[in-house]
Amino acid sequence: MSTLSSPEVADDPQKASGSAGGLDRGVLAVAMVVVLGAIMSILDVTVVNVAINRLAGEFKAPLSTIQWVATGYTLALATVIPVTGWASARFGTKRLYMISIALFVCGSAMAGLAWSAESLIAFRVLQGLGGGMIMPAGMTILTQAAGPKRVGQVMSVVGIPMLLGPICGPILGGYLVDDVSWRWIFFINLPIGLLALFLSARILKRDTPQPGERLDLVGLLLLSPGLAALIYGLAKGAQKSDFSTPEVLITTIAGAILVVLFVFRALSAENPLIDLRLLKRRSVAAASGTMVLFMCAFMGAMLLLPLYYQLVRQESALASGLLLAPQGIGAMFTMPVGGKLTDRIGPGRVVLMGLVVVVGSVAGFTALLQADTSYWLLGAVLFVMGLGLGLTMMPVMAAAIQTLSHDEVPRASTMLNIIQQVSASVGTALMSVLLANNLAHKLGTSSGGGLSATQHVPPQIMQKIAVPMAQSFQNTYWYAVALLALAFIPALLLPRHRPDVMTSPTDTPIVMH
Repeated sequence: MSTLSSPEVADDPQKASGSAGGLDRGVLAVAMVVVLGAIMSILDVTVVNVAINRLAGEFKAPLSTIQWVATGYTLALATVIPVTGWASARFGTKRLYMISIALFVCGSAMAGLAWSAESLIAFRVLQGLGGGMIMPAGMTILTQAAGPKRVGQVMSVVGIPMLLGPICGPILGGYLVDDVSWRWIFFINLPIGLLALFLSARILKRDTPQPGERLDLVGLLLLSPGLAALIYGLAKGAQKSDFSTPEVLITTIAGAILVVLFVFRALSAENPLIDLRLLKRRSVAAASGTMVLFMCAFMGAMLLLPLYYQLVRQESALASGLLLAPQGIGAMFTMPVGGKLTDRIGPGRVVLMGLVVVVGSVAGFTALLQADTSYWLLGAVLFVMGLGLGLTMMPVMAAAIQTLSHDEVPRASTMLNIIQQVSASVGTALMSVLLANNLAHKLGTSSGGGLSATQHVPPQIMQKIAVPMAQSFQNTYWYAVALLALAFIPALLLPRHRPDVMTSPTDTPIVMH
Protein backbone atom coordinates (compact mmCIF):
# COMPACT_ATOMS: atom_id res chain seq x y z
CA MET A 1 0.00 0.00 0.00
CA SER A 2 1.45 3.29 -1.06
CA THR A 3 1.42 5.84 1.71
CA LEU A 4 2.18 9.49 2.20
CA SER A 5 2.66 9.09 5.92
CA SER A 6 5.46 7.79 8.06
CA PRO A 7 5.57 3.98 7.61
CA GLU A 8 6.43 3.44 11.24
CA VAL A 9 3.35 5.29 12.45
CA ALA A 10 1.08 3.85 9.82
CA ASP A 11 1.96 0.24 10.53
CA ASP A 12 2.67 0.24 14.24
CA PRO A 13 0.25 1.96 16.61
CA GLN A 14 2.60 1.12 19.46
CA LYS A 15 5.20 3.48 18.05
CA ALA A 16 2.59 6.10 17.48
CA SER A 17 1.57 5.93 21.09
CA GLY A 18 5.00 5.81 22.54
CA SER A 19 5.61 9.51 22.70
CA ALA A 20 3.73 12.16 24.57
CA GLY A 21 5.23 14.90 22.40
CA GLY A 22 3.78 16.68 19.40
CA LEU A 23 2.04 15.04 16.49
CA ASP A 24 4.42 13.65 13.86
CA ARG A 25 3.93 13.77 10.09
CA GLY A 26 2.22 10.39 9.96
CA VAL A 27 -0.44 11.29 12.52
CA LEU A 28 -0.92 14.75 10.99
CA ALA A 29 -1.52 13.11 7.61
CA VAL A 30 -4.19 10.85 9.14
CA ALA A 31 -5.67 13.90 10.89
CA MET A 32 -5.93 15.69 7.54
CA VAL A 33 -7.95 12.81 6.10
CA VAL A 34 -10.28 12.66 9.11
CA VAL A 35 -10.82 16.44 9.21
CA LEU A 36 -11.78 16.46 5.51
CA GLY A 37 -14.54 13.94 6.17
CA ALA A 38 -15.66 15.69 9.34
CA ILE A 39 -15.82 19.13 7.69
CA MET A 40 -17.92 17.73 4.86
CA SER A 41 -20.48 16.02 7.12
CA ILE A 42 -20.77 18.74 9.78
CA LEU A 43 -20.91 21.70 7.39
CA ASP A 44 -23.66 19.98 5.44
CA VAL A 45 -26.10 20.14 8.36
CA THR A 46 -25.87 23.90 8.88
CA VAL A 47 -25.55 24.74 5.18
CA VAL A 48 -28.83 22.97 4.39
CA ASN A 49 -30.67 24.57 7.33
CA VAL A 50 -30.15 28.00 5.78
CA ALA A 51 -31.71 26.84 2.49
CA ILE A 52 -34.94 25.33 3.87
CA ASN A 53 -37.15 28.30 2.90
CA ARG A 54 -35.60 28.50 -0.58
CA LEU A 55 -36.16 24.76 -1.10
CA ALA A 56 -39.81 25.10 -0.07
CA GLY A 57 -40.30 27.74 -2.75
CA GLU A 58 -38.28 25.82 -5.36
CA PHE A 59 -40.38 22.66 -5.05
CA LYS A 60 -43.64 24.45 -4.12
CA ALA A 61 -43.81 22.29 -0.99
CA PRO A 62 -45.17 23.26 2.44
CA LEU A 63 -42.64 23.91 5.17
CA SER A 64 -43.94 20.86 7.08
CA THR A 65 -42.85 18.68 4.13
CA ILE A 66 -39.57 20.36 3.22
CA GLN A 67 -38.51 20.30 6.89
CA TRP A 68 -37.89 16.58 6.34
CA VAL A 69 -34.86 17.54 4.25
CA ALA A 70 -33.20 18.37 7.58
CA THR A 71 -35.11 15.95 9.84
CA GLY A 72 -34.64 12.94 7.53
CA TYR A 73 -30.88 13.47 7.53
CA THR A 74 -30.80 13.72 11.34
CA LEU A 75 -32.89 10.55 11.76
CA ALA A 76 -30.63 8.67 9.35
CA LEU A 77 -27.63 9.73 11.45
CA ALA A 78 -29.31 8.44 14.61
CA THR A 79 -30.19 5.16 12.93
CA VAL A 80 -26.73 4.33 11.60
CA ILE A 81 -24.43 5.63 14.37
CA PRO A 82 -25.15 2.69 16.75
CA VAL A 83 -23.89 0.11 14.25
CA THR A 84 -20.57 1.91 13.64
CA GLY A 85 -18.68 0.18 16.46
CA TRP A 86 -19.62 -3.30 15.26
CA ALA A 87 -19.00 -2.37 11.61
CA SER A 88 -15.53 -1.05 12.48
CA ALA A 89 -14.57 -4.43 13.94
CA ARG A 90 -16.32 -6.43 11.21
CA PHE A 91 -15.04 -4.59 8.13
CA GLY A 92 -12.10 -2.56 9.46
CA THR A 93 -12.13 1.16 10.21
CA LYS A 94 -10.40 2.22 6.98
CA ARG A 95 -12.87 0.34 4.80
CA LEU A 96 -15.84 1.60 6.84
CA TYR A 97 -14.60 5.18 6.68
CA MET A 98 -14.24 5.04 2.90
CA ILE A 99 -17.66 3.40 2.47
CA SER A 100 -19.20 6.14 4.63
CA ILE A 101 -17.63 8.92 2.57
CA ALA A 102 -18.66 7.20 -0.68
CA LEU A 103 -22.29 6.96 0.50
CA PHE A 104 -22.23 10.60 1.54
CA VAL A 105 -20.78 11.72 -1.80
CA CYS A 106 -23.35 9.67 -3.75
CA GLY A 107 -26.16 11.10 -1.64
CA SER A 108 -24.82 14.63 -2.18
CA ALA A 109 -24.61 14.20 -5.96
CA MET A 110 -28.17 12.86 -6.18
CA ALA A 111 -29.52 15.52 -3.79
CA GLY A 112 -28.05 18.19 -6.06
CA LEU A 113 -29.93 16.61 -8.99
CA ALA A 114 -33.22 16.22 -7.09
CA TRP A 115 -36.38 16.93 -9.08
CA SER A 116 -38.93 17.00 -6.25
CA ALA A 117 -39.20 17.42 -2.50
CA GLU A 118 -39.71 13.69 -2.08
CA SER A 119 -36.62 12.76 -4.11
CA LEU A 120 -34.53 15.31 -2.19
CA ILE A 121 -35.67 13.88 1.16
CA ALA A 122 -34.79 10.34 0.01
CA PHE A 123 -31.32 11.38 -1.12
CA ARG A 124 -30.77 13.26 2.15
CA VAL A 125 -31.50 10.02 4.02
CA LEU A 126 -28.80 8.33 1.91
CA GLN A 127 -26.44 11.16 2.84
CA GLY A 128 -27.25 10.63 6.52
CA LEU A 129 -26.53 6.91 6.35
CA GLY A 130 -23.00 7.75 5.23
CA GLY A 131 -22.58 10.89 7.33
CA GLY A 132 -23.52 9.14 10.57
CA MET A 133 -20.52 6.83 10.36
CA ILE A 134 -17.92 9.38 9.23
CA MET A 135 -17.25 11.00 12.62
CA PRO A 136 -17.09 7.89 14.88
CA ALA A 137 -15.03 5.95 12.32
CA GLY A 138 -12.72 8.93 11.78
CA MET A 139 -12.26 9.46 15.53
CA THR A 140 -11.39 5.79 15.94
CA ILE A 141 -8.79 5.90 13.17
CA LEU A 142 -7.15 9.02 14.53
CA THR A 143 -7.06 8.03 18.21
CA GLN A 144 -5.66 4.60 17.38
CA ALA A 145 -2.98 6.15 15.17
CA ALA A 146 -1.88 8.68 17.80
CA GLY A 147 -2.10 6.48 20.91
CA PRO A 148 -3.33 7.37 24.41
CA LYS A 149 -0.60 9.87 25.28
CA ARG A 150 -1.59 12.18 22.44
CA VAL A 151 -5.37 11.78 22.47
CA GLY A 152 -5.83 15.36 23.69
CA GLN A 153 -3.98 16.77 20.71
CA VAL A 154 -5.79 14.64 18.13
CA MET A 155 -9.16 15.45 19.71
CA SER A 156 -8.35 19.14 19.32
CA VAL A 157 -7.76 18.51 15.61
CA VAL A 158 -11.12 16.72 15.22
CA GLY A 159 -12.81 19.49 17.20
CA ILE A 160 -11.99 22.22 14.68
CA PRO A 161 -14.72 21.25 12.16
CA MET A 162 -17.15 20.53 15.01
CA LEU A 163 -16.80 24.12 16.22
CA LEU A 164 -16.50 25.88 12.87
CA GLY A 165 -19.34 23.99 11.18
CA PRO A 166 -22.20 25.80 12.93
CA ILE A 167 -20.49 29.14 12.26
CA CYS A 168 -19.22 28.76 8.69
CA GLY A 169 -22.24 26.73 7.54
CA PRO A 170 -24.77 29.60 7.56
CA ILE A 171 -22.26 31.92 5.86
CA LEU A 172 -21.48 29.43 3.10
CA GLY A 173 -25.10 28.33 2.76
CA GLY A 174 -26.36 31.90 2.55
CA TYR A 175 -23.83 32.74 -0.17
CA LEU A 176 -24.56 29.65 -2.28
CA VAL A 177 -28.34 29.97 -2.00
CA ASP A 178 -28.41 33.73 -2.71
CA ASP A 179 -25.66 34.08 -5.33
CA VAL A 180 -25.09 30.66 -6.96
CA SER A 181 -27.75 27.93 -6.73
CA TRP A 182 -29.32 25.83 -4.00
CA ARG A 183 -27.99 22.74 -5.82
CA TRP A 184 -24.43 23.77 -4.93
CA ILE A 185 -25.06 23.30 -1.20
CA PHE A 186 -24.88 19.60 -2.14
CA PHE A 187 -22.48 19.66 -5.11
CA ILE A 188 -19.82 21.38 -2.98
CA ASN A 189 -19.40 18.08 -1.10
CA LEU A 190 -18.25 16.26 -4.24
CA PRO A 191 -14.67 17.63 -4.60
CA ILE A 192 -14.11 17.45 -0.82
CA GLY A 193 -15.42 13.88 -0.63
CA LEU A 194 -13.46 12.65 -3.65
CA LEU A 195 -10.28 14.18 -2.25
CA ALA A 196 -10.97 12.51 1.12
CA LEU A 197 -11.46 9.14 -0.62
CA PHE A 198 -8.21 9.50 -2.59
CA LEU A 199 -6.20 10.47 0.49
CA SER A 200 -7.84 7.75 2.60
CA ALA A 201 -6.73 5.10 0.11
CA ARG A 202 -3.15 6.38 0.12
CA ILE A 203 -2.60 7.45 3.72
CA LEU A 204 -4.69 5.29 6.05
CA LYS A 205 -3.04 2.03 7.04
CA ARG A 206 -4.61 -1.29 6.15
CA ASP A 207 -6.52 -2.60 9.18
CA THR A 208 -7.53 -6.11 10.11
CA PRO A 209 -11.28 -6.91 10.26
CA GLN A 210 -12.56 -9.25 12.99
CA PRO A 211 -15.30 -11.28 11.24
CA GLY A 212 -15.87 -13.53 14.25
CA GLU A 213 -17.87 -10.92 16.17
CA ARG A 214 -21.63 -11.25 15.67
CA LEU A 215 -23.95 -8.28 15.29
CA ASP A 216 -26.21 -7.67 18.30
CA LEU A 217 -29.37 -7.64 16.20
CA VAL A 218 -31.71 -7.29 19.19
CA GLY A 219 -29.74 -4.29 20.44
CA LEU A 220 -29.80 -2.74 16.95
CA LEU A 221 -33.59 -3.20 16.67
CA LEU A 222 -34.00 -1.47 20.03
CA LEU A 223 -31.47 1.38 19.80
CA SER A 224 -31.69 2.60 16.20
CA PRO A 225 -35.50 3.02 16.10
CA GLY A 226 -35.41 4.26 19.69
CA LEU A 227 -32.92 7.04 18.93
CA ALA A 228 -34.77 7.97 15.73
CA ALA A 229 -38.13 8.20 17.52
CA LEU A 230 -36.67 10.08 20.49
CA ILE A 231 -34.85 12.67 18.35
CA TYR A 232 -37.88 13.05 16.06
CA GLY A 233 -40.19 13.64 19.03
CA LEU A 234 -37.83 16.18 20.56
CA ALA A 235 -37.40 18.00 17.23
CA LYS A 236 -41.14 18.16 16.54
CA GLY A 237 -41.91 19.26 20.09
CA ALA A 238 -39.33 22.03 19.82
CA GLN A 239 -40.68 23.08 16.42
CA LYS A 240 -44.21 23.37 17.81
CA SER A 241 -43.10 24.51 21.28
CA ASP A 242 -45.59 21.95 22.54
CA PHE A 243 -44.81 18.41 23.73
CA SER A 244 -48.41 17.56 24.60
CA THR A 245 -49.64 16.76 21.08
CA PRO A 246 -50.26 13.02 20.47
CA GLU A 247 -47.67 12.80 17.66
CA VAL A 248 -44.91 14.31 19.77
CA LEU A 249 -45.86 12.57 23.00
CA ILE A 250 -46.16 9.08 21.51
CA THR A 251 -42.93 9.17 19.50
CA THR A 252 -40.88 10.70 22.33
CA ILE A 253 -42.11 8.23 24.96
CA ALA A 254 -41.78 5.26 22.58
CA GLY A 255 -38.23 6.28 21.71
CA ALA A 256 -37.29 6.71 25.38
CA ILE A 257 -38.71 3.27 26.25
CA LEU A 258 -36.76 1.58 23.44
CA VAL A 259 -33.54 3.30 24.54
CA VAL A 260 -34.10 2.20 28.17
CA LEU A 261 -34.75 -1.39 27.01
CA PHE A 262 -31.50 -1.22 25.04
CA VAL A 263 -29.64 -0.19 28.18
CA PHE A 264 -30.83 -3.33 29.98
CA ARG A 265 -29.94 -5.40 26.92
CA ALA A 266 -26.45 -3.88 26.62
CA LEU A 267 -25.64 -4.57 30.27
CA SER A 268 -26.53 -8.26 29.96
CA ALA A 269 -25.52 -9.24 26.39
CA GLU A 270 -22.21 -11.00 25.76
CA ASN A 271 -21.32 -8.83 22.75
CA PRO A 272 -23.57 -5.75 22.98
CA LEU A 273 -23.95 -3.30 20.13
CA ILE A 274 -22.47 -0.62 22.41
CA ASP A 275 -20.56 -1.71 25.48
CA LEU A 276 -22.16 0.37 28.23
CA ARG A 277 -20.01 -1.51 30.74
CA LEU A 278 -17.30 0.95 29.77
CA LEU A 279 -19.23 3.40 31.95
CA LYS A 280 -18.07 1.43 35.00
CA ARG A 281 -14.73 3.17 34.52
CA ARG A 282 -14.69 6.44 36.37
CA SER A 283 -13.05 8.43 33.58
CA VAL A 284 -15.58 7.27 30.94
CA ALA A 285 -18.58 7.84 33.24
CA ALA A 286 -17.37 11.28 34.34
CA ALA A 287 -16.66 12.32 30.74
CA SER A 288 -20.07 11.08 29.58
CA GLY A 289 -21.88 12.93 32.36
CA THR A 290 -19.98 16.13 31.67
CA MET A 291 -20.68 15.83 27.95
CA VAL A 292 -24.43 15.33 28.44
CA LEU A 293 -24.81 18.49 30.53
CA PHE A 294 -22.34 20.54 28.50
CA MET A 295 -23.84 19.62 25.10
CA CYS A 296 -27.40 20.26 26.31
CA ALA A 297 -26.43 23.71 27.56
CA PHE A 298 -24.05 24.69 24.77
CA MET A 299 -26.15 23.51 21.80
CA GLY A 300 -29.22 25.08 23.38
CA ALA A 301 -27.34 28.34 23.89
CA MET A 302 -26.08 28.24 20.31
CA LEU A 303 -29.67 28.08 19.13
CA LEU A 304 -30.56 31.24 21.05
CA LEU A 305 -28.06 33.74 19.68
CA PRO A 306 -28.82 33.32 15.94
CA LEU A 307 -32.53 33.60 16.79
CA TYR A 308 -31.82 36.77 18.77
CA TYR A 309 -30.02 38.30 15.80
CA GLN A 310 -32.81 37.33 13.41
CA LEU A 311 -35.88 38.02 15.57
CA VAL A 312 -34.86 40.92 17.80
CA ARG A 313 -32.28 42.61 15.56
CA GLN A 314 -33.94 41.58 12.25
CA GLU A 315 -30.68 40.37 10.71
CA SER A 316 -30.51 37.90 7.82
CA ALA A 317 -29.32 34.32 8.22
CA LEU A 318 -26.05 35.20 6.46
CA ALA A 319 -25.43 38.20 8.72
CA SER A 320 -26.24 36.09 11.78
CA GLY A 321 -23.67 33.53 10.71
CA LEU A 322 -21.03 36.23 10.31
CA LEU A 323 -21.85 37.66 13.74
CA LEU A 324 -21.22 34.23 15.29
CA ALA A 325 -17.71 33.97 13.78
CA PRO A 326 -15.83 35.32 16.86
CA GLN A 327 -16.68 32.17 18.78
CA GLY A 328 -14.95 29.95 16.24
CA ILE A 329 -11.94 32.26 16.15
CA GLY A 330 -11.62 32.09 19.94
CA ALA A 331 -11.87 28.31 19.92
CA MET A 332 -9.15 28.04 17.29
CA PHE A 333 -6.76 29.91 19.60
CA THR A 334 -7.22 27.62 22.60
CA MET A 335 -8.04 24.25 21.05
CA PRO A 336 -4.42 23.30 20.20
CA VAL A 337 -3.34 24.56 23.64
CA GLY A 338 -6.12 22.56 25.30
CA GLY A 339 -5.03 19.41 23.50
CA LYS A 340 -1.41 19.75 24.57
CA LEU A 341 -2.39 20.56 28.15
CA THR A 342 -4.68 17.54 28.25
CA ASP A 343 -1.81 15.24 27.30
CA ARG A 344 0.58 16.99 29.70
CA ILE A 345 -1.45 17.51 32.91
CA GLY A 346 -4.59 15.43 32.35
CA PRO A 347 -8.04 16.48 31.07
CA GLY A 348 -9.60 17.21 34.47
CA ARG A 349 -7.80 20.50 35.12
CA VAL A 350 -8.19 21.67 31.52
CA VAL A 351 -11.94 21.02 31.43
CA LEU A 352 -12.50 22.86 34.72
CA MET A 353 -10.64 25.90 33.37
CA GLY A 354 -12.72 25.83 30.21
CA LEU A 355 -16.01 25.44 32.08
CA VAL A 356 -15.27 28.49 34.21
CA VAL A 357 -14.72 30.61 31.09
CA VAL A 358 -17.80 29.23 29.29
CA VAL A 359 -20.08 29.70 32.30
CA GLY A 360 -18.85 33.27 32.76
CA SER A 361 -19.43 34.20 29.12
CA VAL A 362 -22.87 32.54 28.90
CA ALA A 363 -23.83 34.33 32.14
CA GLY A 364 -22.77 37.56 30.44
CA PHE A 365 -25.57 37.13 27.89
CA THR A 366 -28.15 37.17 30.70
CA ALA A 367 -27.32 40.86 31.21
CA LEU A 368 -25.91 42.03 27.87
CA LEU A 369 -28.50 40.66 25.44
CA GLN A 370 -30.63 43.79 25.11
CA ALA A 371 -32.51 45.25 22.17
CA ASP A 372 -29.66 47.59 21.17
CA THR A 373 -26.51 45.92 22.51
CA SER A 374 -23.34 46.70 20.55
CA TYR A 375 -22.39 43.94 18.15
CA TRP A 376 -18.75 44.55 19.09
CA LEU A 377 -19.54 43.79 22.73
CA LEU A 378 -21.50 40.64 21.86
CA GLY A 379 -18.66 39.59 19.57
CA ALA A 380 -16.14 40.03 22.41
CA VAL A 381 -18.23 37.82 24.70
CA LEU A 382 -18.53 35.22 21.93
CA PHE A 383 -14.76 35.28 21.47
CA VAL A 384 -14.26 34.60 25.19
CA MET A 385 -16.83 31.80 25.01
CA GLY A 386 -14.84 30.30 22.15
CA LEU A 387 -11.68 30.44 24.26
CA GLY A 388 -13.43 28.39 26.95
CA LEU A 389 -14.96 26.04 24.41
CA GLY A 390 -11.55 25.13 23.04
CA LEU A 391 -10.55 24.04 26.55
CA THR A 392 -13.71 22.05 27.20
CA MET A 393 -15.38 20.02 24.47
CA MET A 394 -12.55 17.91 23.05
CA PRO A 395 -10.64 17.46 26.36
CA VAL A 396 -13.85 15.86 27.69
CA MET A 397 -13.83 13.36 24.82
CA ALA A 398 -10.11 12.76 25.34
CA ALA A 399 -10.78 11.94 29.01
CA ALA A 400 -13.11 9.12 27.97
CA ILE A 401 -10.75 7.62 25.39
CA GLN A 402 -7.33 7.96 27.02
CA THR A 403 -7.80 5.02 29.39
CA LEU A 404 -9.19 2.59 26.79
CA SER A 405 -7.39 -0.17 24.96
CA HIS A 406 -6.92 -0.14 21.20
CA ASP A 407 -9.88 -2.49 20.61
CA GLU A 408 -12.25 -0.57 22.90
CA VAL A 409 -11.88 2.74 21.09
CA PRO A 410 -14.43 2.03 18.27
CA ARG A 411 -17.23 1.23 20.74
CA ALA A 412 -16.37 4.23 22.89
CA SER A 413 -16.29 6.56 19.87
CA THR A 414 -19.72 5.31 18.82
CA MET A 415 -21.11 5.79 22.34
CA LEU A 416 -19.71 9.32 22.61
CA ASN A 417 -21.18 10.31 19.24
CA ILE A 418 -24.60 9.01 20.29
CA ILE A 419 -24.35 10.97 23.54
CA GLN A 420 -23.48 14.10 21.56
CA GLN A 421 -26.35 13.63 19.11
CA VAL A 422 -29.01 12.99 21.75
CA SER A 423 -27.75 15.68 24.13
CA ALA A 424 -27.71 18.26 21.34
CA SER A 425 -31.29 17.32 20.39
CA VAL A 426 -32.44 17.54 24.01
CA GLY A 427 -30.68 20.89 24.49
CA THR A 428 -32.12 22.54 21.37
CA ALA A 429 -35.61 21.20 22.13
CA LEU A 430 -35.42 22.39 25.73
CA MET A 431 -34.18 25.88 24.90
CA SER A 432 -36.70 26.26 22.06
CA VAL A 433 -39.60 25.52 24.40
CA LEU A 434 -38.23 27.70 27.21
CA LEU A 435 -37.68 30.60 24.80
CA ALA A 436 -41.16 30.24 23.27
CA ASN A 437 -42.75 30.22 26.73
CA ASN A 438 -40.74 33.28 27.76
CA LEU A 439 -41.74 35.12 24.59
CA ALA A 440 -45.38 34.17 25.13
CA HIS A 441 -45.26 35.48 28.70
CA LYS A 442 -43.56 38.76 27.74
CA LEU A 443 -45.70 39.41 24.67
CA GLY A 444 -48.96 38.07 26.06
CA THR A 445 -49.46 35.50 23.29
CA SER A 446 -49.86 31.74 23.10
CA SER A 447 -46.68 29.66 23.00
CA GLY A 448 -48.26 26.81 21.09
CA GLY A 449 -47.38 28.25 17.71
CA GLY A 450 -43.67 28.12 18.36
CA LEU A 451 -41.43 31.01 17.39
CA SER A 452 -43.09 31.64 14.04
CA ALA A 453 -45.43 34.26 15.50
CA THR A 454 -42.45 36.56 16.15
CA GLN A 455 -41.11 36.38 12.58
CA HIS A 456 -41.91 38.85 9.77
CA VAL A 457 -43.13 41.48 12.22
CA PRO A 458 -43.67 45.00 10.73
CA PRO A 459 -40.92 47.48 11.74
CA GLN A 460 -43.26 49.79 13.66
CA ILE A 461 -44.48 46.91 15.82
CA MET A 462 -40.97 45.50 16.15
CA GLN A 463 -39.82 48.71 17.85
CA LYS A 464 -42.41 48.18 20.57
CA ILE A 465 -41.73 44.52 21.27
CA ALA A 466 -37.94 44.40 20.80
CA VAL A 467 -37.21 45.13 24.48
CA PRO A 468 -39.50 42.41 25.96
CA MET A 469 -38.27 39.95 23.32
CA ALA A 470 -34.65 40.65 24.30
CA GLN A 471 -35.58 40.11 27.94
CA SER A 472 -37.01 36.71 26.98
CA PHE A 473 -33.64 35.73 25.53
CA GLN A 474 -31.87 36.96 28.67
CA ASN A 475 -34.15 34.87 30.89
CA THR A 476 -33.69 31.75 28.76
CA TYR A 477 -29.92 32.01 28.98
CA TRP A 478 -30.17 31.49 32.75
CA TYR A 479 -31.23 27.87 32.10
CA ALA A 480 -28.09 27.32 30.03
CA VAL A 481 -26.01 28.77 32.89
CA ALA A 482 -27.68 26.36 35.35
CA LEU A 483 -26.93 23.31 33.17
CA LEU A 484 -23.32 24.39 32.72
CA ALA A 485 -22.97 24.86 36.47
CA LEU A 486 -24.23 21.29 37.00
CA ALA A 487 -21.54 20.07 34.57
CA PHE A 488 -18.91 20.96 37.19
CA ILE A 489 -20.07 17.98 39.31
CA PRO A 490 -19.00 15.17 36.91
CA ALA A 491 -16.11 17.31 35.64
CA LEU A 492 -14.56 17.22 39.12
CA LEU A 493 -14.23 13.43 38.70
CA LEU A 494 -12.26 13.62 35.44
CA PRO A 495 -8.64 12.37 35.53
CA ARG A 496 -6.15 15.00 36.64
CA HIS A 497 -3.01 13.13 35.63
CA ARG A 498 -1.16 12.36 32.44
CA PRO A 499 -2.50 9.23 30.69
CA ASP A 500 0.73 7.28 31.28
CA VAL A 501 0.10 7.34 35.06
CA MET A 502 -3.61 6.62 34.93
CA THR A 503 -4.85 3.42 36.50
CA SER A 504 -7.90 1.27 36.14
CA PRO A 505 -10.61 1.11 38.82
CA THR A 506 -8.73 -1.81 40.38
CA ASP A 507 -5.53 0.26 40.53
CA THR A 508 -3.91 -1.97 37.93
CA PRO A 509 -2.16 0.06 35.23
CA ILE A 510 -4.05 -0.08 31.98
CA VAL A 511 -2.05 -1.65 29.17
CA MET A 512 -2.42 0.21 25.90
CA HIS A 513 -2.01 -1.63 22.62
